[in-house]
Amino acid sequence: MVSLALTWHVLHRDRSNGFLKLSTVPANAGQIKVLADNPERWSKVYALSRRPPSGKWPKSVEHIPLDFLQTPHEIANVLQERDIRPDYVFFFSYVLITDENGALQWGDQRLVDKNNLLLTNFIEALPLASALPKRIFIQFGGKWYGVHLGATDVPDEETDPRPDLESNLYYTQHDILSAFCSKHNIGWNASLPSFIIGATPDSTQTLVYPLFIYASVQKYLGRPLEYPSDLTAWYAPQSLSNAVLNSYLHEWSVLAPDTANQTFNAADDCAFTWGKMWPRLAAHFDMEYVGPDTSDKAQFREKAMKAEPPPHGKGPKNVMRYKFSFVEWAKSSEVTAAWRELVTKHQLRDAEWSDVGSVFGRADFCLHRPYPSIFSASKAKRFGFFGFVDSYESILSCVDQFVDMRVIPRPQEIVAKSQ
Repeated sequence: MVSLALTWHVLHRDRSNGFLKLSTVPANAGQIKVLADNPERWSKVYALSRRPPSGKWPKSVEHIPLDFLQTPHEIANVLQERDIRPDYVFFFSYVLITDENGALQWGDQRLVDKNNLLLTNFIEALPLASALPKRIFIQFGGKWYGVHLGATDVPDEETDPRPDLESNLYYTQHDILSAFCSKHNIGWNASLPSFIIGATPDSTQTLVYPLFIYASVQKYLGRPLEYPSDLTAWYAPQSLSNAVLNSYLHEWSVLAPDTANQTFNAADDCAFTWGKMWPRLAAHFDMEYVGPDTSDKAQFREKAMKAEPPPHGKGPKNVMRYKFSFVEWAKSSEVTAAWRELVTKHQLRDAEWSDVGSVFGRADFCLHRPYPSIFSASKAKRFGFFGFVDSYESILSCVDQFVDMRVIPRPQEIVAKSQ
């Protein structure tokens, strides 16, 4: 079988002139790896993106330079010239829009319009190129449930009604794709992952990257691994989503005969809290940790969530309570100087962090969030998928991967400046 594995596009603010510009981050390496590792099922994998996926790939993986902001006819011409006839399509192309501080602007109508355009341009090119597949897969995310606006009706299930509290590109893309597939009598599938855990050399869009940077610098400065939020966030259970397990779910969903036109939560199916993770992360970096401040004199800053009532429809706005922000931490001159020293000492790849507001803001939201976020795995199990990953081991396994990629120092080799 032949597959198309597609990449993210990222739209961010150019600080030099204040305008938005388009750039690209690597393809969904986990999905490509799962397909490439199974040549008996996938004889050819085409990776369509503006630049090649990072890493070394077998000959079955072929990169095709392509920009989905081109017209459907222009995209179709490329598909026809390469004689591409896919059996299945995995669509991961995605636009991010951030403000001048790098914070993701999820409710911005430009985000909805640009993402709809990427999807529409590509899928409308398929019939023009006589390249309609059997199924088209698309990845959405937890914002489908409104987790970014406040507490949801946990456990989150695929049949839950849409909160419809603001513009949501996942809803519009779902409606566009399902209508297209119905018109052409083909199937679709979608997944809803939580925070994705994984490691790729050129992508910082994963939750563990800012956490490992934080741990490395704190250890180098002789400081403990301090938890940023309060006791409520410390004990709030969450679902996380291992990138490779997600990819196996995606592959299964398009191949299973009775799963056409279904959406599935993509989560580890593991009970997880930061209260259990924080000591393990500190131990892995061989450093002390500080948990949430529970004293009578504890002082927290507060930030109210957007929705009132929250997405589950009950009570006032949820309020985050935190001692510090990872974004502010990452922008401090002491921290950036310490990181540059670590880069020099350990011959790391990147002396500067890009998209600080987006990357470190992800850690802020996940660790400050005071309410549970549990994605039910029941539907996938009913259809026959029983994948499981230990989320704690998943996070820690990424440390060595990032070390091998020269993204972070080896924790055992980090020596505090005072020593």
